[in-house]
Order: sequence, then structure tokens, then C-alpha cells
Amino acid sequence: MTGFTSVSAALPHRLSDAALTALGAGRPDRATLEELGRARLSRHLLLLREIAATARTDDFAALAAAERAAPRQVRALLARPLFGVWAVGCLTALRAGAAPDQAGVAHLSDLAARALTPHPRRDPGRRLTGDHDGLRITLRLEDTDPLRERLGLKPAPPLTPAELARWQESFDAAWRLLVERMRPDAEVLAAVLDSVIPVRADPAARGISATSVDAFGAVAMSEPADPAAFAVGLLHEAQHSILNAVQYLFDLLEAPDTLGYSPWRDDPRPASGILHGAYAYLTVARFRRTGRDDPLARFEFARWRAAVAAAADGLRGLTPAGERFVGALRAEVRPWLDEPVPADVRRLAEGANRDHHLRWRLRHLHVEPADKAALARAWRRGERPPTVTPILRRAPRRALEASPRLDLAHRLLRGLPLEGSAGDVAYVRGDEATALSAYRRNPGEVTAWAGMLLTSGLSAAPEIAAAAYQVLRGEDPDPLAIIRWLS
Repeated sequence: MTGFTSVSAALPHRLSDAALTALGAGRPDRATLEELGRARLSRHLLLLREIAATARTDDFAALAAAERAAPRQVRALLARPLFGVWAVGCLTALRAGAAPDQAGVAHLSDLAARALTPHPRRDPGRRLTGDHDGLRITLRLEDTDPLRERLGLKPAPPLTPAELARWQESFDAAWRLLVERMRPDAEVLAAVLDSVIPVRADPAARGISATSVDAFGAVAMSEPADPAAFAVGLLHEAQHSILNAVQYLFDLLEAPDTLGYSPWRDDPRPASGILHGAYAYLTVARFRRTGRDDPLARFEFARWRAAVAAAADGLRGLTPAGERFVGALRAEVRPWLDEPVPADVRRLAEGANRDHHLRWRLRHLHVEPADKAALARAWRRGERPPTVTPILRRAPRRALEASPRLDLAHRLLRGLPLEGSAGDVAYVRGDEATALSAYRRNPGEVTAWAGMLLTSGLSAAPEIAAAAYQVLRGEDPDPLAIIRWLS
């Protein structure tokens, strides 16, 4: 295995301050992306060396022999994103006591055979290609490799010819959008992305996608609804991939596991996840910024520019590298906050962000029984409310954003009929008095408490208001009066 270990002993990977700043702004140059690609290969080789040290089998000898005969082909296979996923899984299994065959070490012999005997049957080479205005991209379409299951989403079955044609048609249109609207970002995608893994759609989501920290350059995604959704999905997941690669080289956060609020998820997220969200939505906002004649694009732009800025401002415990990276992110998005957006669109966007935060607090910030009792006592005595500190609890499962009000806002902006609760329909239409009256009649619901705060003009901690009402509900208090009291 000497041929492999020599690479990991080469010069260390470095990025200049300017390169790290450009990465933070979401504007890396080609040389920086190539360095991240080399870091990926080095990481894979280090993983391979650890696997070799843990389980010595003939599979390593086969791969070493293949490298001597066909070094470029072997290195190309080792650099692929899915090799990183396999290597981490294999090493984890070996360290947990699995036998080499159970850990999948035989995969190395398969790679050796593929390098030495390239053949369409071994690598059928399904591709997605885009070519527009002199900028070309080619992505592997991984719809058969068993390793595709390891990106966290359920893979779709191998695509039929008709499905493949649909993916290619949508990709063509998405690539034209990207090249025409955001050519520098399209150039980043062409340099970073290696493969797309089709996955099964989630009926509860508008579309799902994912990356893996161990698979720099691979994107798993369900079939996009339209070319714009395809473009957004690729931009979003490429940013995750780039940030993962940056974090191969630098620690950006002192305490990456500290839980907090993320504008993009309905569950509490670690600081590392909040940073990932801000970085991914930076390019989503940049793309939506180009859709100046589309009300829904303006809504998404107004919403995500504010969310990215707020999330970046809220990050704490940054390392020196993290300060530089996040500072560049802030500097990129900050001027966008002053760009004009139609007043009705701005109202819906600001409301959607506040609504999400209110509902998140109601679900995840918990008031202790003693504090609930103290609230009830103070209410009954006509006293000022006591100081209460809610407790953030970890959610039992991952939760993507889901909101009937948000769905109605999207329908309104698309010019579609509005069907939903009376309060929600009135809210998205701007009739806040009618909406408040409807929400006030249903104080047992999370959406109603958030709705009352959205439409009343009052400011209070929603989880404390709901907790006080829960204790006092047998006395039939006015929920709006409790909110006023806490405000």
C-alpha cells in the first residue's frame, strides 16, 4: 500500500485568507475548489490507510496492484464521493468489531477490477449533461450503485428511459437558468458536483434533497417539480458539500453541537446545522434575487435574505477561521436587506419568518410546572407576570418546515384559489382583524397562538402565554388578555 500512503504524507492543504473569505461569501474561485477536491482525495486515502491497518486482506493487495498498472483510473475511483461514504462506513464497522467481509472490504477488489477492465457493463455511465453559452457540466446519475443508500434518503429504483428523459429535460432547462442568471455560481457547480442520486419523493415535502459530510460532490434529490426547483436544489446542496469540505480543513465553531433555532427547520438544530443552513440559503437567496418579475421568487428572496442574516448574526463561539468565514457571509447578504420588494410580498415574507419562529418556540421551549403555577398565581392576583426561563428540549426526530399558512401564501402568490382555515385565509389576504378573531377562538392549537401574535401587534413569548393558558383554561380566560398581560 505504499503508493497510497505517500499521498497522505504530501504537503498539507492550505487556503489563504482571501480564499477563505471568498468561500464564506459563496464566491470561491476555481483554484480554491480544486484544492478542496484534492483535500477530499487526501481524506479518502487516509481513511483507506486506516482500513488497511485495521483489516489486512488480499483486497488491498489487489487495489495496490491495480494502482501500479492504472494509477489515474484508481485515483479517479478513490476520489469519487461515494467512496468516502463507503470508507467511513467500512472503518466504523471494522472498529466496532466486524469481520472484513461483513464490513465490505471486498469493495476494494471491485474497484481494482473496474480500474483494470473498464467496460460499459461495469460502469454503464448514465449521465446528466448541460451545455449552454459555452459552459458545460456532466454529472453521474447514480441510480444503481448500492452505496447510494448511504446519503440518508431512500433511493429511487433505477430510472426508466422515460424517467431519465424527464430528468435530463428538466436539467437542461435548469442549467440554462443558472448560466443565464448566475454564471459564476454555475461555474462553481460545474467544478464541485460529481453525481446526482435520485431518491423517493416525500409526500409531506415539496421536494427533498441531501448531501453527506463524507461525500463531497454528491447530491441526493427527488425528481424536481420544475427547472427552477432543480436549480435551487443543486445550488443548495452544493453549498452544503463545499462547507463540509471546508470543515475537513478548518474548525469554524468552538461548540458545534450547541442547540438553537434554525429558520429552515422545525426542530432544534446544532450550531453546525444552523451555519450549514445559512450557507446553503445564501445561494438560494442569490438565485431568487434574479427573479424580479416573479412574486413567488421575490417572496423567497425577501424571506431567505433576512433568515440568512439573522442566522449568521446569531452564531456564537466562532473560531478565528469561523469569524472570517461567517463575516464574509454576513457582508455578502447584508446589502440585499435594503433592496426593495413589493409591500404585499414583504408583509408575507416577514410574517412567514416570524410565524416559523413562533411555532418553533411553542413546540420546543418548555415551561416547568413550578413556573406554570407561578404564572397562574400572578394572573389571579392581578400582579405582574413572574420571570420565567423556558427550557429548550431536543426534538425526537428530524422535522422539515410544514405550515398551512406558508402553503396559503405560496398559493396566493401563484394566483391559485385559497382553501384553508378562516383565520389563515384572512391572514394571508391581509385581513388581520378577522384572522385574530378566528385564532382567538381556538387557543388550544399551536398555529392559533402563533397567529394571535402575528395579527395582534403584541409581543410576548408564545410558549409562556400558552403555558399560562393551559393552567388557567378551566377558568375560561381570554387568550388575548394573557398575551397583553405578558406583553
